[in-house]
Amino acid sequence: MNFQLLGVNHKTASVEVREQLAIPERRLPDALRDLMQVPGVGEGMILSTCNRVEVLAQTANGSTDLRQFFRQHFSLDASLYEPHLYEYRQNDAVRHVFRVASSLDSMIVGEPQILGQVKEAYATARAAGAVQSYLDLLLTRAFAVAKRVRSETEVGSSSVSVASAAVELAAKIFGSLEGKQVCLVGAGKMSELAARHLLARGAGPIFVANRTYERACDLASRFGGKAIRFDRLYEHCEQADIVISSTGAPVAIFRREHGEKFLAKRKNRPMFFIDIAVPRDVDPAMNKLDGIFVYDIDDLQDVVSSHLSGRKQEAQNAEKIIEAEVERFQARLQTLHVVPTILSLQDHFETIRQAELDRVRGRLGKLSPEQEHAVEALSHGIVNKILHTPITRLKSAAAGPEITTLLDTFRRMFNLHQQPKASIESESAEKAQDEGGNACD
Repeated sequence: MNFQLLGVNHKTASVEVREQLAIPERRLPDALRDLMQVPGVGEGMILSTCNRVEVLAQTANGSTDLRQFFRQHFSLDASLYEPHLYEYRQNDAVRHVFRVASSLDSMIVGEPQILGQVKEAYATARAAGAVQSYLDLLLTRAFAVAKRVRSETEVGSSSVSVASAAVELAAKIFGSLEGKQVCLVGAGKMSELAARHLLARGAGPIFVANRTYERACDLASRFGGKAIRFDRLYEHCEQADIVISSTGAPVAIFRREHGEKFLAKRKNRPMFFIDIAVPRDVDPAMNKLDGIFVYDIDDLQDVVSSHLSGRKQEAQNAEKIIEAEVERFQARLQTLHVVPTILSLQDHFETIRQAELDRVRGRLGKLSPEQEHAVEALSHGIVNKILHTPITRLKSAAAGPEITTLLDTFRRMFNLHQQPKASIESESAEKAQDEGGNACD
């Protein structure tokens, strides 16, 4: 099976580029349909966050043109994003997925949000029928790898996130956040995290605006703040010293004309916007107004860098785990394609065993439960011993050049029929055991 990944992230593209490629959650099912129509794509998943847009696919031959998805779905001049794309295949793609899920490729190494975002993307793709067998194996393993990195290293030991970095930036700007009025625009996870950090720094009162008023009320009540209706955002926003905006709006909700009105009513008292949305909520033109200061997601890089030095050793330890897990996953994939033949072989011998027992039962007469158990154990033991050597041979040869010939020989020799994929996926791994009871992977 072949894995390919194509995308952009905060390392290769500025926020100006990323926001043009960002895919809102509501549009992901449509985007997945477009991806699945690319010739050669068997399975697919799309991850779109403030720092990355990535397309992961299981493809027919490993050289599918995933750029076709970008060309058709975004209808943009390819020169705008082509220089910023990166592409990984096979083990490199697996490694990248593991690193992303483990937060080793994040702007803030060790931040906890990315794993949840990957899980949400996976759930969306599964619901759309775009993730089935092989990507399912890859993603579920990525989640396990991320858990191992968290438990075996201290890479995520301190509570650092984009939201906390934004609040730290605000603290650097003001010197102190004590008594500073704050307006949170958007009531999602980022806003909730920002509220927690702001209150810890003494900021307040907090106003919360969200398109769904009930969600704004819920968040505001948890932090002793006040909810404001979204259609009255501009009336209340002028009171805020700090505006932290994180919505899913497709266009900027704060533009230059809004900034001019805010300054007039604030009598030119400075106002700080921290925009952690992609696409951006705040028009960069607002930064040209004297008294208004706008910082976007890329401006947080300087704040982030101060957290990285203490995590370098832990990140190196995590990278070693990733490398070991990539090798382990590859070894599993190499044996995966022999499983249908192993299962068919076991079914074939089980059918023979059952048929022979049925044939001689009439001559054995009525057996006690203990005798039934002994006959079953004896016949199972004989079959397992017969199958031990051929199954071991198949598994050991799985990664070698002779495996195709060997599989064909076994199928012809025993007249085996390969099980369909759906059947393979539903089988218990225990069914592919050898005599010693070791699962096929």
